Amino acid sequence: MLEIKRILVPTDFSEFGEQALLYGCELAKKFNSELHLLNVVQDAVAMFPEPNMMGTSMNDLVADMQALARKQLERMPDLPGTEDLKVVREVRVGPAFLEIVRYAKKSDIDLIVIGTHGRTGIKHMLLGSVAEKVVRKAPCPVLTVSHPEREFVMPT
Repeated sequence: MLEIKRILVPTDFSEFGEQALLYGCELAKKFNSELHLLNVVQDAVAMFPEPNMMGTSMNDLVADMQALARKQLERMPDLPGTEDLKVVREVRVGPAFLEIVRYAKKSDIDLIVIGTHGRTGIKHMLLGSVAEKVVRKAPCPVLTVSHPEREFVMPT
């Protein structure tokens, strides 16, 4: 029988991440799994290559972003019926797909549930797809959730 002991839901706090969280929570309840919530803060050097551009140190900027992400993760999941879930929350710094894959390997994750923005064309070429890279590199199965307008209904 398939055992899913640990489920990872990486989130960027977008509506796509919220939809993936719904799936992750329902699956965690169904399989009595530990739910891992992960936010990856983009390295500030990648966002602002000129160190003096922001008027603050890169270390301070990254620390502020990490603190904000931790606060947001502490409020998750804020869904009915999730009070008894065992939740592990983590914030990492670096390229999102790489940190997600590293975390999944290190934490022996059995399933990753990730939202996808559904970008196509030039946006997909320029911005890439974190979910697509995770699917290709993950050490475990990956469930992608792509339509936030579709409501999750757990089968009975």
